[in-house]
Amino acid sequence: MKKRITLLALAGAFTMALAQTAAAPATAPAEAAPTAQQNRMVSCNQEAGAKKLAGDPRKAFMKSCLSGETEPTSQQNRMVICNKEAGEKALKGDPRKAFMKTCLSGEPAAPLTQQGKMTSCNADATAKALKGDERKAFMSTCLKG
Repeated sequence: MKKRITLLALAGAFTMALAQTAAAPATAPAEAAPTAQQNRMVSCNQEAGAKKLAGDPRKAFMKSCLSGETEPTSQQNRMVICNKEAGEKALKGDPRKAFMKTCLSGEPAAPLTQQGKMTSCNADATAKALKGDERKAFMSTCLKG
């Protein structure tokens, strides 16, 4: 009787070990072929490098390239340019919104009012970190032109 129990226990253990081996996934090949997305990543990276893109333009290009889109539309290009110009002018709030609306519409910019000139010149002077007499001279020249 002890022999039977021992044999049954050994058979059960052998069956369990065999089942675990069969259920284990096959090991992946050492060098799996790259996926379509990985291939696209490589080609988009090479293209961005050839165009010498960096920073935000590179991010925008990579996003559109990886999603399968073609070159950015003229409106998307205009958005990048207008955003850059607004940033250079240090525009914020309503003046920025007005500038972006005019810039994105493609219409020539309306001449600035005296208040608009003052805001723009002030932002430029602040961006250049001008103080004292240098700032006064810059503001005078800026407001005349």
